[in-house]
Amino acid sequence: MKTSSDFEKRLLGYGLLTAEIVYRLPDHPRFLQSYLWQTEDLAPGFPELTRFLDFWEKEIEGRIHSVRVAHQNLIEPVDFRYADGEIVLH
Repeated sequence: MKTSSDFEKRLLGYGLLTAEIVYRLPDHPRFLQSYLWQTEDLAPGFPELTRFLDFWEKEIEGRIHSVRVAHQNLIEPVDFRYADGEIVLH
């Protein structure tokens, strides 16, 4: 039986990375804009994020103000809860 590449990546430490990139608008540098980006990445070096930020610096005019990162790197059971409620439309 062959394991999936996603499972192998999880064993190597890859997990879901969410990065909020706050940057300055080129035409209005006093205004900040937020961009949310997700990928699988390897903590703590974050090579995918580093490649993306290098690309941003070279190709996108908006200067980066800050980057906030959240990363899930542990293999754990999925959290599953039953919703006790009802949604009614119209």
